[in-house]
Amino acid sequence: MNATLKALRGSAAIAGVATFGCGEAPGFTDMELLARSARAAVADAGLKMSDIDGLCTASVASTMWPMPVIEHLGINPRYIDGTMLGGSSFIAHLLPAMHALHAGQCNAVLVCYGSAQRSGAFSRAEIARARKFLDPQPYETPYEPMLPPSAYALAASRHMHQYGTTRRDLAEVAVAARAWARLNPEAFMRDPLSIDDVLASRMVSDPLSVRDCCLVTDGGGAYVLVRADRARDLPKPPVYVLGNGTAVWNRQISSMPDLTVTAASQSGADAYAMAGLQAKDIDVVQLYDAFTINTLLFLEDLGFCAKGGGGAFVRDGAIAPGGRLPVNTNGGGLSCVHPGMYGIFALIEAVRQLRGEGGNRQVAGATTAIAHGNGGTLSSQSTAILGTAAAL
Repeated sequence: MNATLKALRGSAAIAGVATFGCGEAPGFTDMELLARSARAAVADAGLKMSDIDGLCTASVASTMWPMPVIEHLGINPRYIDGTMLGGSSFIAHLLPAMHALHAGQCNAVLVCYGSAQRSGAFSRAEIARARKFLDPQPYETPYEPMLPPSAYALAASRHMHQYGTTRRDLAEVAVAARAWARLNPEAFMRDPLSIDDVLASRMVSDPLSVRDCCLVTDGGGAYVLVRADRARDLPKPPVYVLGNGTAVWNRQISSMPDLTVTAASQSGADAYAMAGLQAKDIDVVQLYDAFTINTLLFLEDLGFCAKGGGGAFVRDGAIAPGGRLPVNTNGGGLSCVHPGMYGIFALIEAVRQLRGEGGNRQVAGATTAIAHGNGGTLSSQSTAILGTAAAL
């Protein structure tokens, strides 16, 4: 591990977080959802929008998204990052922002996202149609697969074939997420859900049923990153960034070297090395669960169990409330919120847990957390390791 990266460990902290409009927010645009959550996160940090001199943001629908965001918020950032890696973007934004803070280029970085994909006029289906022309997948688009579900179904099928994973194992992931969501008043889906319910639900792309697939919701999310010394003078308990790593191995699922091994194995190793921690040191785990297979793959690739052992690891409610490892304590993308890109919400939930703001779903005594983002079709992976002052 680069000594400079290790020196950045704990040099920056998340001082404010907020969500807005999660679930259904009719009448709001992407920008309005972003702006509401951004202003709330800045206020949560005890700052004013005029204090923000760094901005990181990305959008599925707009390639030049940082510019209208800057205009709408009325800020003049000295540091700007519009890197778009799909749903992992807002976790991947951490390390470059830490470099900018460390160098003195800026003092307070706002990372923000908003999407009205459920209620808005420009729906997810229209975005998918547009993407065939704007972002064609040369080895896949000609065959008109149902993306993204069929890509993840391919990974799930391979995992089942190679390791004996079952649909019941996948259902455990969905049921655990729902059990956490039922403890979270912000979660979109809070009805009871059983293993049998998942197995009996409508098949979307074999072996994935509708309950194996993430929600389609609206929502905005934002967080504010500052240097550690400044964070200690702000109102909320600082949540320090101990490690961050990002990796991309492919764009198309058909170009993955191995359908059962994701670039999370690289991003996680980099984040652990920077943090000086291992999987056994992590109290709370927030994973980008676009589909139930994601949770199994990431638990394996991030070292919580052996490769191929994900199915056995999650059995009997092991990642549900009261289980051996708290995973996706807000309900995740499967039951809480998924407005196109979920990564920022995984990070926000990790911060809330480390601050002790989880309410009925709070994990007692949590001092370390992982927030892991996924983008595209198992294409980009970014891992963040966060900690309280006790973990420094």
